[in-house]
Amino acid sequence: MEAATFGSSQFTTISGSMVSRRRSLLKLHRNSITFKSPPKFSVRASAVGGDDSAVTLLDYGAGNVQSIRNAIRYLGLDIKDVETPEDILNAKRLIVPGVGAFAAMMDVLNNNGMAEALCTYIENDRPFLGICLGLQLLFESSEENGPVRGLGLIPGVVGRFDSFNGCRVPHIGWNALQIKKDSVILDDIANRHVYFVHSYRAVPSEENKEWVSSTCNYGIDFISSVRRGNVHAVQFHPEKSGDVGLSILRKFLLPNSSVAKKPLERKATKLAKRVIACLDVRTNDNGDLVVTKGDQYDVREQTKDNEVRNLGKPVELAGQYYLDGADEVSFLNITGFRDFPLGDLPMLQILKHTSENVFVPLTVGGGIRDFTDGNGRYYSSLEVASEYFRSGADKISIGSDAVYAAEEYLKTGVKTGKSSLEQISRVYGNQAVVVSIDPRRQYLTSEDEVGFKAVKLENLGPNGEEYAWYQCTVNGGREGRPIGAYELAKAVEELGAGEILLNCIDCDGQGKGFDIDLIKLISDAVSIPVIASSGAGTAQHFSEVFEKTNASAALAAGIFHRKEVPIESVKEHLLKQGIEVRM
Repeated sequence: MEAATFGSSQFTTISGSMVSRRRSLLKLHRNSITFKSPPKFSVRASAVGGDDSAVTLLDYGAGNVQSIRNAIRYLGLDIKDVETPEDILNAKRLIVPGVGAFAAMMDVLNNNGMAEALCTYIENDRPFLGICLGLQLLFESSEENGPVRGLGLIPGVVGRFDSFNGCRVPHIGWNALQIKKDSVILDDIANRHVYFVHSYRAVPSEENKEWVSSTCNYGIDFISSVRRGNVHAVQFHPEKSGDVGLSILRKFLLPNSSVAKKPLERKATKLAKRVIACLDVRTNDNGDLVVTKGDQYDVREQTKDNEVRNLGKPVELAGQYYLDGADEVSFLNITGFRDFPLGDLPMLQILKHTSENVFVPLTVGGGIRDFTDGNGRYYSSLEVASEYFRSGADKISIGSDAVYAAEEYLKTGVKTGKSSLEQISRVYGNQAVVVSIDPRRQYLTSEDEVGFKAVKLENLGPNGEEYAWYQCTVNGGREGRPIGAYELAKAVEELGAGEILLNCIDCDGQGKGFDIDLIKLISDAVSIPVIASSGAGTAQHFSEVFEKTNASAALAAGIFHRKEVPIESVKEHLLKQGIEVRM
């Protein structure tokens, strides 16, 4: 459907009103609010394509913008990057993706004269699509590290979700939309899930209701999309919302195209539980990168040759899991990153190739830390993470380095800001940082036998023990540390983690179900999302973990790799149990 346009007389009135209102807001802000100066940032730009049919993209240099690039190219269009404010003013179609922090983005826009160009472009009712942060910047200000002034085009302040009402922050996952008015690009989307990942939101009000095209509920109703004329913006990520998201992008970029509608399987009503496919990647004895799977973290076959277990090629398997309905795909490189992460070019290529055809979130982990190479060159964990984001990762997973940071924090009570966890979450937002916890069960005869949080076990230990604490490990489970999973989870949440991937060495590869005692302990202790991992052997294990704990997602590897339990079967089972999932 062709986007509606304003008549010239109507546009003059609206445009003048918006200009006047924005200037008065800026004057009000200067007189009544002290805004923090955001940190310095730089614009990345490299023109691709360039004819009038190209899509103009404002890539301000933070987070995974590769995904939106891939989605645009998947739809058959070229990309022209913004290098100057004039590129914005001359754009035929402009997309502003948003990954990272509000202050950093506004700093770039203001320092390079792009904020005023953006306002002029939008006020002239030109085709515009803002994504996530690209929606938030349209509002008056944001409380993120602020207040920080926005463009002031839409009334309202972007504030943080409140975790005290039982919602986990960040809001991560597939949620439902409530369409409020003709949104053009959201036709037929109301009964489908789309992917959100954010900690801050704007709320609908009497002052901004003329803009609001849809809302979403997460503890409160918040604005999930806005539309006025040819100007659109969405809080969710269409480039990570599978075929639904590609449909939204197609309607914006190619309004005259027609695509057969997918049959509507089910009405989306709320935040869905996520089913995640995990791929452990390492080099085999021939030097090839393969997907493997451990048995209590041992990935070698119990044969004469003792070869690395080979379950397939990473890019092919990830692509198949996307088609099968995986809500996310997680890569864990279990060998290549240990000595020289940025030298692991094959893994970076896996991310790049996967993200070209997989339009759900991608997480990568393994060796994300500060390091010095053989030539004495120092690399910060932020540089390492940045390379992964540029290669297509949406989230990075930190393991051993987070354990060391938590130990230091618990010992001193001081947040230094220097740990990989703190650095990356500060620049990219805590929603981009997952902490992977690898604990091993230590049995106890009494609850107060050690100084760490213990649980009473649902199933007794090998010698009849009633209690256990969960000792965290590092270096792929080879070294135990003097910190429990409970203490670690609480500490990394304070240090900036946005999500916890909770493994269990005892259950890994056993196929007997998730460690319910452990997952309940941790998911009750923190207010960030928890991903249950290790032990899935049947579809019933997924419903059990969702019914008995507050886990937001459940992850499996071996049963998917070996095709013992298809992802689709897991989701169909969950639906029958009354557990909402994305279909």
